[in-house]
Amino acid sequence: MSVAVLAALGSTAFAQEVVKIGHVGPTSGGIAHLGKDNEMGARMAIDELNAKGVTIGGKKVKFELLAEDDAGDPKQGTAVAQKLADAKVMGVVGHLNSGTSIPASKVYSDAGIPQISPSATNPKFTRNGYKTTFRVVADDVHLGGTLGRYAVNELKGKSIAVIDDRTAYGQGVAEEFEKAVKAAGGSIAERQFTTDKATDFTAILTAVKSKKPDVVFYGGMDAVAGPMIRQMKQLGINAKFMGGDGICSSELPKLAAGSMADGQVICAEAGGVEGKQKVGMDKFKADFKKKFNVDVQIYAPYVYDAVNVMVAAMVKAGSAEPAKYLPVLAKTTNYHGVTGDITFDEKGDIKNGALTLFTYKGEKREEMKVVR
Repeated sequence: MSVAVLAALGSTAFAQEVVKIGHVGPTSGGIAHLGKDNEMGARMAIDELNAKGVTIGGKKVKFELLAEDDAGDPKQGTAVAQKLADAKVMGVVGHLNSGTSIPASKVYSDAGIPQISPSATNPKFTRNGYKTTFRVVADDVHLGGTLGRYAVNELKGKSIAVIDDRTAYGQGVAEEFEKAVKAAGGSIAERQFTTDKATDFTAILTAVKSKKPDVVFYGGMDAVAGPMIRQMKQLGINAKFMGGDGICSSELPKLAAGSMADGQVICAEAGGVEGKQKVGMDKFKADFKKKFNVDVQIYAPYVYDAVNVMVAAMVKAGSAEPAKYLPVLAKTTNYHGVTGDITFDEKGDIKNGALTLFTYKGEKREEMKVVR
């Protein structure tokens, strides 16, 4: 082999640059199954991009995923955000919870690093004026509002109880639900609070039971919702149980330990595909199962899209440098993802975000309808 050929091969290998992308989710603690689901969505996108061979600004790049665990804890969330900023990542997909995404967004903003959350729905997340903050799901105004209207108009709820876990997500979605119930002409019979670590709900459910509720709304995650549904059954509360995307997982029936009646739980996921777009989502779910041997929980497709949207902006800008591709990312229009078309507005929110209502029958999650 000639020296010239060796030199050419050497320069090709040298030209391949490493682009680090961070991912943060709670991969330990009560909702670790959701955090791991997110991380697998990121890994799937990174592996596919590397297999494809992506060129940015004329150079072949290799993507590297830096995955961190924030345990769903705001303090840990800001600590790992700083760790990723110090590691000079080119972008971050995460965090999962609003309570970790909001404080972390300041760290990324200060470092000039684009952040796309696949699942933080609290409206405040994109209301701080940071140019680096984006999300690929509809917010709680849409989520809680749709569920509140549904409780009054479709379920004909007369006595509605609301419980939340006091986190940024749980409290936010519960407040939007409450507003929508009142706007639709309904009223809240009981308002109770718990924490995202609680396991015994006897006291608050006894207070709820005294109001003879036909609908109980819970703002929080599935790890608490499951045991709550189980204890409702033990106390003889036969109300419909509603919640946002935090409870809307395939794990919920297991967490409720067989105490969910068919059609009892109605939840909404911030996202949704209809018609032809279902084909892409179904393929993603099948590929995910084949790759990881587990079913998608909730957010993995949104993480997958977030990584791909970020990389598409880098390719279009001809640079993985945050300052260069950030303006292109902000102008993302009609990116065809597995979760639907993605267009960001001036705040970094997704435009015309969809919402999907689900229920459970025979312990399987069933789609009811997509709402915009």
